[in-house]
Amino acid sequence: MTPANPKRTGSALRPPIAILTDFGYQDHYVGAMKGVIAAIAPEARVLDITHGVPPQSIVAGAIALRESWQFFPPHTIFLAVVDPGVGTERRPIAVETSSGALFIGPDNGVVSLALEEAGFGRAVELSAKRYRLAHVSASFHGRDIFAPAAAYLWRGTRLEALGPPVSDPVALDLPRPIEGAAEIRGEVIHVDGFGNLITNIGSEMIARFAARFPTIGLSVRIEGSGPMKILEAYGNARKGTPLAISGSFDTLEIAVRDGNAAHRFDSGVGARVSVRPRRYSTNG
Repeated sequence: MTPANPKRTGSALRPPIAILTDFGYQDHYVGAMKGVIAAIAPEARVLDITHGVPPQSIVAGAIALRESWQFFPPHTIFLAVVDPGVGTERRPIAVETSSGALFIGPDNGVVSLALEEAGFGRAVELSAKRYRLAHVSASFHGRDIFAPAAAYLWRGTRLEALGPPVSDPVALDLPRPIEGAAEIRGEVIHVDGFGNLITNIGSEMIARFAARFPTIGLSVRIEGSGPMKILEAYGNARKGTPLAISGSFDTLEIAVRDGNAAHRFDSGVGARVSVRPRRYSTNG
């Protein structure tokens, strides 16, 4: 897949460049990246996914990209920069996918969860000096390497021109839930801005498990909590009440109606979560 030449296709119809970082909203870093893109590809639309990824959290960045990429137009160029290893020997890469999307970022796993869904096509290491800024700093590859690569690819530069092929992009290995005869064991893998605790227990696993206990229902526990029912919506719980729902991540999440579950349970990534038939849970 090579992006269409903008001379042949109106820029208003071209897919955008979408940026995700952990740079925050206080400093100039994102603005500098957008400036580089504008200088190289002034007609490109540039959209923000988020710049509020927790600093240096590769997993949080990977989850955010996985949960958003499929809602963008086909052939969107995704620029994902969560890069605690900037300046080291970790590779800067661009990955073409079988779905048409193109991912650019450090080869540290930040694009790997989205790549699992989009399908690996081919990848290159971003090493060609022609497609970088003239001076590459040791601490800002988002500006000096990744933003130029995104802009040149949007303009129609062929992927292979940016560097040699990469066959083994780094993949994250997220923990997987365990389903037993009378319990699912999982853990929190993400905390969103509302304090909702997103688990690794998929909605399909919950539905399959619940079908084994059709008359009694299920209850959920997280470390430090009593049993909670699985509800269909936040609004089905009383204000201030903990609950579990199948959320927009298509996984089980723990929330507090009009509150913050992370604060309520003093909990975060790695906290253990269990799902059981209600007869196995006292007061459930």
